[in-house]
Amino acid sequence: MNERNQSLDGLMDYIEKGVSPFHTVQRAAEDFAMAGYEELSLCDNWQLNRGGCYYVKAYDSSLFAFRINKGFARLQSFRIAAAHTDWPCMRIKSAPDLSQGTYAKLNVETYGGPILNTWLDRPLSAAGRVVLRGESCFSPVTRLVDFKRPICTIPNLAIHMNHDINKGIELNKQKDMAPLIGQALAGELNQKDYFIRILAEEMGVSPEDILFFELSVYNCDKPDILGGKGEFLSAPRLDNLTSVKACVDGLLAGTERRGGIDMAVLFDHEEIGSRTKQGAGSVLLPMIMEKICRSFGYTDEDCLNSRLKSFFLSVDVAHGIHPSQPDKSDVTNLVYLNGGVAIKAESNQKYATDGEAIAVVRSLCDKYGIPSQLFANRSDVGSGSTLGSIASSFAVMRTADIGIPLLAMHSARELMGVGDEAALTGLLKAYWNEQ
Repeated sequence: MNERNQSLDGLMDYIEKGVSPFHTVQRAAEDFAMAGYEELSLCDNWQLNRGGCYYVKAYDSSLFAFRINKGFARLQSFRIAAAHTDWPCMRIKSAPDLSQGTYAKLNVETYGGPILNTWLDRPLSAAGRVVLRGESCFSPVTRLVDFKRPICTIPNLAIHMNHDINKGIELNKQKDMAPLIGQALAGELNQKDYFIRILAEEMGVSPEDILFFELSVYNCDKPDILGGKGEFLSAPRLDNLTSVKACVDGLLAGTERRGGIDMAVLFDHEEIGSRTKQGAGSVLLPMIMEKICRSFGYTDEDCLNSRLKSFFLSVDVAHGIHPSQPDKSDVTNLVYLNGGVAIKAESNQKYATDGEAIAVVRSLCDKYGIPSQLFANRSDVGSGSTLGSIASSFAVMRTADIGIPLLAMHSARELMGVGDEAALTGLLKAYWNEQ
């Protein structure tokens, strides 16, 4: 199997199983555990060894995996690459039961910035974390759940009832985005905890033992390779499972580096600003870097100096030039699907890249024959930011923003070039292998 097909097969597995941030972390943790990485507890004192490989989960939806190279010594730096585990969707509210006649619906809220109309008429499921009653108040039990089948949909309104629908319709997030989950007699719908009972039956637990849940509504569509010559991959959750999978594969590929520490980070909550305890806008990354250094007896200043010498890759997606709307892209920085890794720069620092960081990334691409392209936003069209600027303001190190180009970003289905995942993975392998 060639490298391109191997990258695509691995990515499609992550798309199938990464149906919530919790499941994405679980899937990545399985890969690291299978490769011999030792799991650590966030709250323990760490006794680490040179040559050791470790991973630690943070609140079940973020993950840090790192390799301490055998020659690691005082004041040596970290090489870090980070992606995010979340994606725009709907999240089920804590009291979700809605009804209309014999129809049962779910009360949901939008998470991040999804393109709402792309979620209509799709087969939808739900997955995430459920917290159950434990032996004591401060020891609840958490379990992951995935219905693994379509359980709901958001039906469109027929054109016969809205003749102007093709002129563009604004959807109301409260009224129009409530998924239809079932049908029953009105008396049954009025029973307390209609959805909780469905959830409890799925999990094989008592409804009374469910204390809370954090469930994402996700698109059940399977990935499809398309194009006259199979040039494209259409799939849900490409933002940002493409980067998650590349970070995992890049780190697991190993290294010939003698010193330093190599780290892959999977942050939650990028789509809502990162400013949470397990997001890039917290002190979690510098705190973990300090715990690693302190396990070798290094001082506070040693930890600080090591961090200041480090390098950070923010790995997210970029906007490819649209075939029908090319005027939305920059006039000279043209980024195409299958053109390779996009290196992103923005003077207002929505992307954290600076000149020295770009030089490092471009040098790696040139040396290892990795296709790359430079991305910039059109000057009069705003764009989203990434976790790079946020994380680097806390950890303070050289940072570059990179990723693969997409079309239809934040749609229920996005589109990428089939060759770009292998290019991104190749860059991350080179990043952690170069002396």
